[in-house]
Amino acid sequence: MAINLLGLARATVDADFLVRPTPDNVERLRRAVRTVWDDPELDTLSAEDLGGEYSVVRYGLPEGSEIDYVDFIGRLGDAVRFEDLQMQIVDVAGIPVRIATPGTLFRMKRDTLRPQDRLDAARLRERFPEVEGEG
Repeated sequence: MAINLLGLARATVDADFLVRPTPDNVERLRRAVRTVWDDPELDTLSAEDLGGEYSVVRYGLPEGSEIDYVDFIGRLGDAVRFEDLQMQIVDVAGIPVRIATPGTLFRMKRDTLRPQDRLDAARLRERFPEVEGEG
């Protein structure tokens, strides 16, 4: 979704949220998500899951949602952790939303195996040439 918010149209069925995997932060996340989807399944989300060996928890959204699922991510392998993110704020219908900067998204996507991620990285490099030198 951040790709779209940066002006690069891309169809998606999910949203990814990088989360600092601490117990207090995960509790704040559960409370925030409950304001949108009051689902008891959220109680199973834990800091241990997000800080573990496979640190992605996929949450399937209720039927009728605009997207199919949300991935809560503690880290992406050894490459990206919440602490590594550079963020910027964009306005979405009057609500300030924190998203990864173009350079951060480029670093997250350039070396993956997924063809869509590599395409995203190429489009980011084309639209924001400065990302190449950001790390």
